[in-house]
Formats: sequence, C-alpha cells, structure tokens
Amino acid sequence: MEQQELNDWFNDYGESILTYILLMVRDYQQAEDLTQETFLKAYRRKQQFKQQSSVKTWLFSIAHNVTIDHFRKKHPLKHYLGLTMEEKDGKPLPEQIIEMNEESEELYKALQQLKPSYRQVILLRKLKEFSTAETAQVLNWSESKVKMTLRRALIELKTVLTRGGVIHEIK
Repeated sequence: MEQQELNDWFNDYGESILTYILLMVRDYQQAEDLTQETFLKAYRRKQQFKQQSSVKTWLFSIAHNVTIDHFRKKHPLKHYLGLTMEEKDGKPLPEQIIEMNEESEELYKALQQLKPSYRQVILLRKLKEFSTAETAQVLNWSESKVKMTLRRALIELKTVLTRGGVIHEIK
C-alpha cells in the first residue's frame, strides 16, 4: 500500500473515527492513540482487505475492535461483566462543550447514559450514517440484531431525553 493511500484514508475518515472512539472511551488523548493504532493496523493489514465492504466500513470495524481490545486489556474483569466504556465521568471535554450547541450537548449526555451496545449502534447507524449491513460488519452482529438493538436503543434514548426535559423527534 502506498503512503499516499494511507494519507487519503486518514484525511477522509480520521476525524470521524476519532469522534467515534472518543464517544466510547471519553478520553481525548486515549481516543487519539486508538485512532492512530487503527490506521497503523489498517496499514499493516491492507492485504487482508477483501473489498467486500467499503474502506470506511473496514476502518470502523478495525476502530471498533481496537477500542474493545483496549478495554479488554485495561479492565479485563469489567469488560467481561459488560461494565466497560462506562468508567469515565461522562462529561464532555471543555473544548467539546464550546463546539457543541445546547441540543448536541443534551444528546451527548443522554448517549452516555445508555448501555454500550445501544450507544454503539446509535453512533454507527444514526450519527455516522452506516447502513444496517455496514453496522453489522463493524460490530460483528447479524443484521437483525442491529435492527432490534437500534429500535430498543432509540426507545431508551427517547426515554432518557424526555426524562431530562429535552423533547426530540427521533426517527
């Protein structure tokens, strides 16, 4: 793989992948490190990319696995009990608050209250606009599990937003 191709991937998807990882780990420095690791793995494993999915889906799949591996190594017991991705305080970083409007901040807070599987499926399907098939590939789930989990996640998100006094139309 040419260096230029890696640069193109990073320019096209780097910020999006960083945001995705940041919403899971809630630590900007850690998210940057995991994003870098994602692109290094992609570089090393280019020959394994069978082009059965888009480059974007493949990179997000690597990012998802890198993040899960991070939690598995950092807190193995919490990971297997399903408690990972929740150890931070859930508050946005100061520079993020400045960039977010009030509605986005409420959505961010509500997302942090959801269980990890709900958060992941909403991030990929609604915020990153992946198809059901692409989301299934990234999360290594069946398409029916993606659909069912998304439906439940959106109901839970609506409940959290309503409880917080924020009224949103969630499609």
